[in-house]
Amino acid sequence: MPSYKKLLAEFIGTAVLVVVAVGVATETFGFKLFGLSFAAGVVTTALAFGLVLVALVYAIGPISGCHVNPAVTMGFIAAGRMKVAEGIAYMIAQVAGGIAGAYLLYWMMTTSPVYHKAIQGLGADGYGKASHLFVSQGGAFLIEVVLTAIFVMVVLFATHKAAIQGAAGVAIGFALVMVHLIGIPLTGTSVNPARSLGPALVVGGTALSQVWLFIVAPLAGGIVAAIIHLV
Repeated sequence: MPSYKKLLAEFIGTAVLVVVAVGVATETFGFKLFGLSFAAGVVTTALAFGLVLVALVYAIGPISGCHVNPAVTMGFIAAGRMKVAEGIAYMIAQVAGGIAGAYLLYWMMTTSPVYHKAIQGLGADGYGKASHLFVSQGGAFLIEVVLTAIFVMVVLFATHKAAIQGAAGVAIGFALVMVHLIGIPLTGTSVNPARSLGPALVVGGTALSQVWLFIVAPLAGGIVAAIIHLV
């Protein structure tokens, strides 16, 4: 089993990711702060996710490796770079952190008199009518598998012993920005079950009924990434 410091780092890191990045998504799309340019909102949110991850990699990476994402941990397990028991403990800490971060963010948002959960939501992912481009359920599953595989593949290669030392944080952060740039109009971009589950529990309704896809597909994507990494 991993040390409590590693699990605490994963818990706090995932909570910070949700508070900051999902917070920006909520402000941008919930309140439509992108003005007349939806693309500006996509870029803003993508940068928020990528930049906070860069900061977290350098902050808690030396402690836990900074997975802050069950799909990343799944990739490490499938690639044989992490024991199953340790990986499960990481996932539990990440999911708990994602939920805690979502409720903390919701509490922060409720301090504004113009915030209404039913209207602004909390940056939840979705498909069908919950997708900006109305992608189907099957399409959303494919999209999340592919985008997660790309992201986790970068993580696995960037953290390999043969990779350029010290550059992993930037590569991983840029990879998260990249998948969000294409994924936000499609599904909102999960590629992280903990990031999706927390907001879905807070918002409920459609987000909660659809969240299974944003748990299963990213985990499958993590396995695909591990297979590519091992080839």
